[in-house]
Amino acid sequence: MEAKLQAVAKLQNLRGSARKARLVLDMIRGKSVNEAQKILLFSTKRMAKSIEKLLNSAVANATQKQGKADIDSLIVDKAFADEGTIMKRFLPRAQGRATVIRRKTCHVTIGVAEKE
Repeated sequence: MEAKLQAVAKLQNLRGSARKARLVLDMIRGKSVNEAQKILLFSTKRMAKSIEKLLNSAVANATQKQGKADIDSLIVDKAFADEGTIMKRFLPRAQGRATVIRRKTCHVTIGVAEKE
């Protein structure tokens, strides 16, 4: 099954680790757009809601680029998450010490393509 890339959507600085985003992205990679939307709708992961919005944005980019692209023939061609910046916060501890809290972010990219 050969697929040519239609459109890409990117989301930067999503709150949450890239590892947790990859768990959701692995479920939808290679699936049709309709099936991926159903998977994300019923997923219990917190990242699924943001990734669903990003998938809808990628589909909208494809229809804008192609004119009247057939949504039924689109598949999730590529989906990956990279680590973003880490926000460092400090929590006071005993005897005047401080503990670093690392609030992780990630950059998510989803590409949809038309299957041939």
